[in-house]
Amino acid sequence: MKKNRMNAVLTACIVAALLFTACAKKAETKDNKVINLWATGSDNVRQIFESLTADFNTNSEYAGKYEIKLNFMLTGTGTQTLVDMVAAAYKAKQTNTDYDIIDFGGDDLSRIVSLIGEEAFVKLDSAKIPNAAAVSAKPTVAKDYSQPYRGTTVVLAYNSKKISSPPKTTDELTKWIMDNPGRFVYNTPGTGGSGDSFVRTAVYNFIGDVSAIMSDDEKWMKEWDAGFAYLAKIHPYMYKSGGSVVYPNKNQGTLDLLSNGEIDMCPTWADMLLSQRAAGTVPEYIKMTTIQPSFTGSVQGLIVPSFGSNKDGAFAFINYMLSQQAQTMLVRKMAAIPLVDTTKMDLTGYEDLRDLDVSKFRVMSIGKLSTSFNERWDTEISTLP
Repeated sequence: MKKNRMNAVLTACIVAALLFTACAKKAETKDNKVINLWATGSDNVRQIFESLTADFNTNSEYAGKYEIKLNFMLTGTGTQTLVDMVAAAYKAKQTNTDYDIIDFGGDDLSRIVSLIGEEAFVKLDSAKIPNAAAVSAKPTVAKDYSQPYRGTTVVLAYNSKKISSPPKTTDELTKWIMDNPGRFVYNTPGTGGSGDSFVRTAVYNFIGDVSAIMSDDEKWMKEWDAGFAYLAKIHPYMYKSGGSVVYPNKNQGTLDLLSNGEIDMCPTWADMLLSQRAAGTVPEYIKMTTIQPSFTGSVQGLIVPSFGSNKDGAFAFINYMLSQQAQTMLVRKMAAIPLVDTTKMDLTGYEDLRDLDVSKFRVMSIGKLSTSFNERWDTEISTLP
């Protein structure tokens, strides 16, 4: 009896050990499967990432092998930015975090590199992202670490029912604004990139040294005066509500005013305009054009932190994002400028994209100066009567 009891206990222990081992292997498999993707931007960016992650998880060559989890932060909704969070994790020497892959572009990419350096990220591995061979676009910084997957640019949107010949230059735009008071506006810088692009372009147009638009050196701050004087000059001619100038929040705010007929012209993201026009939420007669000197454009990229938990999975997602499958979704659902060969891609309804050449974009990246720039706008322009 005693021997049988001991055998039973021993058997139970063996079974428990096997169950524990199985659970551990299951947990390990789950850990290696999940990829945490972090991104920030406007709501249209959130929507496309939701579609892309769902497609990756269920309909890509990686379905079943990996599972992407989206962590999204809307711009202008919190005091701590994604850049702040990632930099804090690295400086705290955290390891095996859930920062597996991050969507960074423009100033955010410049800022994170200036804060923690390129060594905080994993160098791109061409063997793991073969689709990258078809992409020639490069970011302005961290060229060996950030993989571009789409192009984006700010354009001038206008009501073609009221404007048959839109401005072609900054001087023509300025004249139009002053000749048509209340019919133009840009969104508050810091709440959306289109307004941000407009004010920075306006200010840096007055700086003779073209290298300034790619520098975070504080010496350029003293060169901002002429540009801010220009913003103050056109301020009284902006959109008014209740007799006062109103700068709407977010990129969507200006596009809504244009769509509703409250204004006739505004800066906006090309992808936002085209995607919403295709969806019917922006009228067909809202057209877009570019001016000279142009507003800013850039490439958006994905970067893999060295302190993440799933580097192989991160590279798998990057490779997926450069596939015809994902690039077509970016065009159809977001009107993003594709970075792969478009000869086999159906651009019906998005023909405007053919005129947007990524290689000709006017790229601006002032990194840490963006905070001081926006603070000056808040102090000097938004407070004007």
